[in-house]
Amino acid sequence: MNSTNPKKTRVLFVCLGNICRSPAAEGIFRSIVDEHRASDLFDIDSAGTGNYHIGELPDRRMRVHARNRGIELTHRCRQVDVEDFNDFDLIIGMDASNLQNLRRMAPSVEAARKIRAMAEFFSPGARYDHVPDPYYEGSEGFELVLDLLDDGCRNLFNRYGGI
Repeated sequence: MNSTNPKKTRVLFVCLGNICRSPAAEGIFRSIVDEHRASDLFDIDSAGTGNYHIGELPDRRMRVHARNRGIELTHRCRQVDVEDFNDFDLIIGMDASNLQNLRRMAPSVEAARKIRAMAEFFSPGARYDHVPDPYYEGSEGFELVLDLLDDGCRNLFNRYGGI
């Protein structure tokens, strides 16, 4: 990275409805970036492959669990757009279904290369190969998702933030 003119890494987190996993990943990653005073290194957003919740705040339960960890989720839900493949360097899907949907949407082979699985950033030995959807789960599901995302987002930051 050129220290006189650093290029921001543009990261888009994606799940199905953009109300649980992807806005939580966005919020966690923002907090890690802020903690390291590295906001000049990243642009961060989230979106959903579905159009079910456009304009809504993230799921109340996810907001509560994130707030208990000191993270406020204020993102307004939006759907992934083909332009996102031009606007972002990394498009990170939460599970196989999201990844498949993203690959279908990718306008080119080059754009498809930007798609990554969140699980690629989990620490070795992680018990999951995806971020499970907590929507129909209880508190434990939301806490598990936040734990997985915290681990993955820290590793993502370390890989792309130069720390």
